Amino acid sequence: MLKFYDQQGRKDLPWQQNKSGYSVWVSEIMLQQTQVKTVIPYYQKFMRHFPTLQSLAEADMDQVLTLWAGLGYYSRARNLHACAKQLWHNFNGQFPQDLKTLMSLKGIGESTAGAILSLAYGKPEAILDGNVKRVLARYFLVDGWYGKTSVMQQLWQLSRQLTPKQCTGEFNQAMMDLGADICNRANPRCLVCPLKNQCRAHLEGKTAEYPHRKPTNKIPTRSADLLLIQRDQQIQLQKRPPSGIWGGLWSLPELETDKNTDFDQIGQFTHTFSHFKLQASVQSPSNKAKTSTKSFLIAENPMLAWHNLNQLHEIALPTPIKLFLQQYFKLTE
Repeated sequence: MLKFYDQQGRKDLPWQQNKSGYSVWVSEIMLQQTQVKTVIPYYQKFMRHFPTLQSLAEADMDQVLTLWAGLGYYSRARNLHACAKQLWHNFNGQFPQDLKTLMSLKGIGESTAGAILSLAYGKPEAILDGNVKRVLARYFLVDGWYGKTSVMQQLWQLSRQLTPKQCTGEFNQAMMDLGADICNRANPRCLVCPLKNQCRAHLEGKTAEYPHRKPTNKIPTRSADLLLIQRDQQIQLQKRPPSGIWGGLWSLPELETDKNTDFDQIGQFTHTFSHFKLQASVQSPSNKAKTSTKSFLIAENPMLAWHNLNQLHEIALPTPIKLFLQQYFKLTE
């Protein structure tokens, strides 16, 4: 694996330049459930705005979410911000060099902690991101879906046993690179893999079967009626609660009332989350409603504010909301 890293490993990623605990940490959080090619422009923009841990710790949450908008899984951004504050106020802006202490911080699990310590500081700690799971599952023919505790325990045991005490960062990076570039899920390039002569999945012709996939369950569909109220070149947006779907982001308010003649449907869109599909109908007050004195009942919280249409790119909007507004009002970035 070290020879593979020397010859083919990735060494020019943005977070590998002037490497630090901060750069590795930010990149590892962004890379959770997100591909490298998607992360790179977000990472670069994020680091231009928050070049240091202190700048992130002292930033406003809205600033962080605005730069994160489009990456999804927004709890990562909230945890990143909270963790920066913990590091700045409780650890003098330094990353703890102890695995358990590092794991006690917001949003940092064992694999992320292992990546920070090994990649940034050369500590002999194991990792188990999605790429490493796939390599190990194929190499050792590990049965079962990752989501099962027993399967994860088996993979962690293998990862810890294999991780060397020396050159740990290089080894961990090599394992991630192998999983991302060669041992990928859809089209593994087994013939150029440095492990092909020992990999059980390859030797037994079972590469396509491993790793075992999550048992398929049809995800439910939820409906929502969103309200679009316009005033000149402004629209009314509502800040969502800090946790849950689109936590802390600005969105069109959700109607609490049933559909009736007070509203006209002006558009709709669907968006698939990890655990359900959203079918959204966007409503606007009808002419009758505009001239009435009836107040609209709006769900969630009362954090409403008017926002200029030409400045929507400056606030944290969920991607499907942003796309709908851009299309409806024919806005450009």
